[in-house]
Amino acid sequence: MSSKLEINRLGDNNKINNSLKSYSTANVINHSDVDWSQLDEKEKKIVNEFIYLLDKSRQLFNGLRELPQYGHKSSQWNAYFARTFDVYTKLWKYQQQNRQVLEQKYNLKRWQIGEIASKIGQLYYHYYLRTSESNYLKEAYSFYQAIQSRAYYSKANKEEKPDLMVKKLRFYARFIVVCLLLKKTKQVKGLIRELGRQIDDYVKIYDPEDQIEWQMVKNEINDFLEADSLVHIDNDNLISYSNRLVPSHVPLIGPNTMMSYTEQFRTQHLKQSTVSSNLVLTEIIIVGNCHNQIKFSELSLDMYRILQAVEREPTPTASSDKSMTTSLIMNDLDDKNSSQSIIQRENPHKYLLYKPSFSQFYTYISSAFKDLPPHSVLMIYLSADACESHSRAQIEHAYDFGGVRTNGKKDVANLSSSMNGLGLNHSGHEINHRKSNLSKETHCIYPGDLYPFSRKPIFLIVDSSNSFAFKNFPNLFGQPFLSLLAPQLLPPIFQEREHHNGSLFTLFLTNPLFAFCYICNISNLTGIVYSKSQDQISAILIEIARAFYKNKQIESVFFQFSADDFLRVFIFRFVFCFCSLKLHRGFKGIDYYPSSQPQLPNEIIDNKSILKMIIELATILNIRQLFLDIDDE
Repeated sequence: MSSKLEINRLGDNNKINNSLKSYSTANVINHSDVDWSQLDEKEKKIVNEFIYLLDKSRQLFNGLRELPQYGHKSSQWNAYFARTFDVYTKLWKYQQQNRQVLEQKYNLKRWQIGEIASKIGQLYYHYYLRTSESNYLKEAYSFYQAIQSRAYYSKANKEEKPDLMVKKLRFYARFIVVCLLLKKTKQVKGLIRELGRQIDDYVKIYDPEDQIEWQMVKNEINDFLEADSLVHIDNDNLISYSNRLVPSHVPLIGPNTMMSYTEQFRTQHLKQSTVSSNLVLTEIIIVGNCHNQIKFSELSLDMYRILQAVEREPTPTASSDKSMTTSLIMNDLDDKNSSQSIIQRENPHKYLLYKPSFSQFYTYISSAFKDLPPHSVLMIYLSADACESHSRAQIEHAYDFGGVRTNGKKDVANLSSSMNGLGLNHSGHEINHRKSNLSKETHCIYPGDLYPFSRKPIFLIVDSSNSFAFKNFPNLFGQPFLSLLAPQLLPPIFQEREHHNGSLFTLFLTNPLFAFCYICNISNLTGIVYSKSQDQISAILIEIARAFYKNKQIESVFFQFSADDFLRVFIFRFVFCFCSLKLHRGFKGIDYYPSSQPQLPNEIIDNKSILKMIIELATILNIRQLFLDIDDE
């Protein structure tokens, strides 16, 4: 997507989550249109107060760009957001209370009301990105849904200039991003069709210079949705599925593994309330740098899947507890109730880094490390192209075996700019020549780059064909460390599909049933088979939990990290992935299987009960012939 169309970017300029840059103050409201001579004193006071609130809100909104994008525990951005929310709340209420005067004397139009509502929606969306709390995402959705249903932009194509139509197109693009993140697939499809119609009107009426770029935006969304729709489920309107975590659906490791999920969940929370030293996932770095992988809004398919897997399913909000923003837009709660805003829930905080440079990656991981409290875990997720080593002497695992690629374009551009600023002449050939003489690739994340951060607990996921480089990670500081590493090889058919359908390893970690269907070339399921298969997956995870509890050879670090719901799910799904690929006839040899450090004992990955249940899953899906007999594997 062209950088000219900044529509709620999740990673502007390879920083994170700067979705606010699309805001433009041009032609929002022209105060000079007011005929002050026709206003009495009361009307002048109303209009003046509205102008003050409007200008103040725009000033604060633009100021959000200047806030640092990292260090989320800083009081600076929290206070600034609170102030901005407060001003927009006053502005929204004020235009509601004085709508008649503002429409008659100020010529306030519906699209201008929609712009205010859109900014509040953007604030909530940005707050979600800052805090990782998905309830804020639901609030952004509520605002965008209301903007659409009230048709605030219905007359955008009647304007002489195209500015308002661009705002309308950006609104649809933002709304689509929010619906994607909430897995509202059917609504996304409807919004894409509507966006297509709006783009056609925009091109037909204004013949704009950026028409090709907007067509690219629509195509990018379509491609993203198609790539994520790996399995079609008949009557899926009767089925609710999400990649987000439902804590009561996570099996425990312990003597009560056979209890129902709900009973386990209650027991677990009673236990956790008395044990304060359990490790908790608190900070996450998500890196996406696969060159050809499908993406939308600077969010790759792998990033999109993994970010949902580290969020809990939003809590349903009772009608009496609607948030401030929802009550304002719907005007259905009094001031006393509207002061009760969003239910606070703790998700781990995450940074989304789409194709970052190494310096950007190091800046954000340093900030996450700094913000990590005691008994907390830093999770590092790397989905990136391989950066293979060309070193002749492969001795030190820190740097000799390569790593995963970072974005080097900006670093080269900065080098060129700096040299020009110093009056030094150079050519691209000279830069490449100097680079070729370096012993190590500079635009790469090596295992050794992560060593300083192992002073605190680290949970590492590497989804790359060069994941091998991260094996044998030394425990220099005696802190808990666990890595889950993708297979080095894939059968050719899956290698060809990776750029379009995303990584198989990440799919197993985020949606094990769809991953299982994917390796068996299943693209359609009936609702009944889907439900039976999901139940079987749940039973397999319980069996894995039981195997963990019974085995005495497992490294203690697995139990330390399993104290956290999210990490326990990743570990169990990793085991399911390993066992499924080992049984599958198309994956031949150890290089086709994922690995971990420390390694799991054979009593887990060769567990007959687990393998038998996977064969039963294959039977449910009617693809038993694709898997080996247990005695043959």
